[in-house]
This record gives sequence, structure tokens and C-alpha cells, in this order.
Amino acid sequence: MKRAWYIGGWVLFSWVVLILAPVRPAAAQEHLRLSTTTSTEQSGLLAVILSPFEQRFHLKVDVIAVGSGKALKLAENGDVDVVLSHAPELEAAFMQAGFGVNRRDLMYNDFIIVGPPNDPAQLRGTTNAVDAFKKLAAAQAVFISRGDDSGTHQKEKELWRAAGIAPSGAWYVSAGQGMGPVLLMANERQAYTLSDRGTYLAYKKRDELQILSQGDPALFNPYMIAAVNPARYPTAKYIEAMQLIAWLTSPEGQKLIGSYKQDGEVLFHPTAVAPSP
Repeated sequence: MKRAWYIGGWVLFSWVVLILAPVRPAAAQEHLRLSTTTSTEQSGLLAVILSPFEQRFHLKVDVIAVGSGKALKLAENGDVDVVLSHAPELEAAFMQAGFGVNRRDLMYNDFIIVGPPNDPAQLRGTTNAVDAFKKLAAAQAVFISRGDDSGTHQKEKELWRAAGIAPSGAWYVSAGQGMGPVLLMANERQAYTLSDRGTYLAYKKRDELQILSQGDPALFNPYMIAAVNPARYPTAKYIEAMQLIAWLTSPEGQKLIGSYKQDGEVLFHPTAVAPSP
């Protein structure tokens, strides 16, 4: 009952923010700085969900797409107004330290382990992600790591720790790149990598990598959005940040997220508003 009241209250607040938001003339258009993970941009999602927001509020969103760790660091330094990420442990530390306010769950998808069709490490059908990583290490099959402190990289390191393995050697390649370039690199080298499902689906037509391990609850991949704390950074555009948060967590924004598909598959599942029956 308490949770239902909380969700209902937030939906009401979101609509109040949207309804009362000032409509600026085009000449007075302002800019809002958003740091976000590469998966939201390279999957094509941001282009779909930000354009209606910008048109409605005459507010241009300047996107900085980096790994989640770097996105949160930009927010921590006050270099952006709002952050969208998918690194739960880093996000918890960010919020606890008081760098962010009004954190909201936004959406989720899942991580998958992809690799070449011939699957030399014999991962195909492995549903336990830790077991899959053990097979990769045992076979010393080439694995391309994001290596960029992103949410995907954080999840990868978590799985290696759970497997009791410190990956090293020629078979383990740290790319320091976003998800899209890493998928293309893995395809070129006929290697394995850990990917969020959304970016994989967006790049599916550009490579021949296949999903070889999926379905482990440990691969759940939630996304959140939060405003930079205006008490720490008075120059942060807090009102505008809250307009974006309200828009993305409103029924209209959540519908846009849930309806975005590639080849008939939903890339991100909204979590801020329960879907209509």
C-alpha cells in the first residue's frame, strides 16, 4: 500500500512539473547538460526520447555519452545538470555522498554474453554467467573488455570476481571504448564480449556475433536518472533537470521508452510507471 501511494504520488508530481513548466519562445531556448552511458545513445534510444522533450520545452539537451563511471564523475564535479546511468554500486555511492538528488528508477534491460558463431569456448546454452566466464578463461578465448569504468565494465569485473579469476594475457583485451565500438571490434576479431542487450540489438545487422549466454538473474541491468544536487552546485539547472526527469518518468515518456524496438524487439523496459493492462 505504501509503495502504491509512493508511485502514485510521484506520477502526480511528474505531471504537475510538466503542466506548470514554462513554455519558452524559441529565441530563449536554454541548454541542459546530460551525462549518460553510451548504451542509451548508441542504441538509438536518446534520439527517440529527447526530441519530443526538446520540442515541448524549448530546452536543448546537450548529451555527453561516456561510461557510467565517467558519467557519474561528471555529475560529481558539477559539469552536468542531470545523469542517466546503469552502475548500481557507483550510483549508491554517488547518492550517499550527496552529489545527486531525486534519483528515479527509469528502465531496465539485461546483459548478454556474445561471441562468434563457431563458439570455440563452447558457451552456447550456458545460463550461468559465472560458469560462462570460467569457460572463457579456461579456453583463453579472446575476450574484448570495455575497460572504461562503464556499467557494463563494472558488471564484467563483478562476474570475474565471482568466478575467482583475474583475467590477463593476450586473450584478454581492454578496449577503453563504448559498447558499439567494442561489439564491432569483437566481430572483427571473432571474439567474445559482455554487452547490454539494447546496444547489441541496435548493432545486430552490422556484425555476426551471436548471443551465447543469457538469462542469469545476475545479468539484470537497471538504469536510473538523477539531478545534480543544487545545494552543492548552485549553477546547476535544477528546475530544467527535474523537467527532464518528470518527462522521462511520466506515462508519456515511459511509453516512448517501452515502444522503442529494433527488429521487433524491445530494447529497454520502463520501470517508473506500471504498464497499462
